Amino acid sequence: MIWKNTSERYSSVSIGLHWLMFILIAAVYACIELRELYPKGSELRELLKTWHFMLGLSVLLLVLLRVVARFIGGIKPTITPPIERWQTLVAALMHYALYGLMLGMPIAGWLILSFAGKPIPFFGLELPALVAENKDLSKQIKEIHETIGTLGYYLIGLHAFAALVHHYGFKDNTLRRMLANKK
Repeated sequence: MIWKNTSERYSSVSIGLHWLMFILIAAVYACIELRELYPKGSELRELLKTWHFMLGLSVLLLVLLRVVARFIGGIKPTITPPIERWQTLVAALMHYALYGLMLGMPIAGWLILSFAGKPIPFFGLELPALVAENKDLSKQIKEIHETIGTLGYYLIGLHAFAALVHHYGFKDNTLRRMLANKK
């Protein structure tokens, strides 16, 4: 297992966390979308919402690990052939937006439940409320959370699309740097 990035590829830890986060985020979105198939108050709908919260908080934990791995990983693998400066800037902005999404959305979810005075479930544990109950503020943050969640679909889609354009269009190693080594 490679713990540090090389000039050609990201570390095994970074690659593993990237793809685990992808699966977790897909599950978070799936839970919140699938809940719509069931009537309000039904057991399955409530279970999907609980899983949405717990998986969302798992994203928060993993993104914190990912930030640590990014600092420990050292150098950033080089894109070959080199890309234009504007592409580097757009990629950096996209990554900041994605990290903002992965950090902000779980915290917003935790705040929503806290302000609503509801329990914060986390795999058999109940996490403490971050703030005192305020139902109006809970509703306002929930609206923002839902709007940013919708924007998240576009951010994630653009991220995946850009990786494919780099791989198939520009034929550089952008995507290969984040794929498991085929040795």
